[in-house]
Amino acid sequence: MNSRKPNWRARLHEIIFESTTAEGRLFDILLLAAILLSTLVVMLDSVASLHQQYGTVFLYIEWTFTVLFSIEYLLRLICIQQPWKYMRSFTGIIDLLAIIPTYLSIFIAGSQSLMVLRALRLLRVFRIFKLVHFLSEMRFLGMALRSSLKKITVFLVVVFILVIILGAVMYLVEKGENGFYSIPECIYWAIVTITSVGYGDNVPVTLVGKMVASIIMLLGYGIIAVPTGIIASDMAQKLKNNKMGHETCPSCGKEGHDADARHCKFCGSRL
Repeated sequence: MNSRKPNWRARLHEIIFESTTAEGRLFDILLLAAILLSTLVVMLDSVASLHQQYGTVFLYIEWTFTVLFSIEYLLRLICIQQPWKYMRSFTGIIDLLAIIPTYLSIFIAGSQSLMVLRALRLLRVFRIFKLVHFLSEMRFLGMALRSSLKKITVFLVVVFILVIILGAVMYLVEKGENGFYSIPECIYWAIVTITSVGYGDNVPVTLVGKMVASIIMLLGYGIIAVPTGIIASDMAQKLKNNKMGHETCPSCGKEGHDADARHCKFCGSRL
């Protein structure tokens, strides 16, 4: 039995998922324009004066884009052999999130503001205009973040414990005065200070309090640098060991294959 998909499905896949043909490139450019316009409409609709004057028009436009994106999503599922794998992929989830808020607004008022999630679909611009280096960097960043997750989690736990201790110390030395009225408020102050935000709503006045604050400020510089170093190190390692192409699997719709790959590393189908 021939397992090859019909010609119309192969043609549809080429237009929707690839940008190597004139039709595919035109489809992707029109899609980007629609995403930009729909996101702009959502932002304009949040302005009270514009909503009062053009709210009905914005509503019709939002629903028009939602219907178009819904049709596009269904076509993506139709033209690949394993649609469930595409649905579970990062791009598949983003495409689904782009249309859910409008339907959700029927039951939950105000949820249409979540349609700004459509802006995430603009990441397709890197593939459409063949900015392969940017695509590779994005994938490497994602891989580096995943591999660094345990290290960063441990680091954040240590920082969390540190701000609790420093907050308690500040509560003790300031004697519950000058805005340091409770340990939770002192912990908040320690977080704001150690992250170098420094709102200035609470300021220590005692000598010891100023010394503790100085220590926290100096720690803040080192703490900010640690996660950056962890991610940068893992990303550099990934860049050494991986070279990726930008071809989309015609079966499961996933990207991220090696540049010289002949088969999909996710489902085994021929690329």
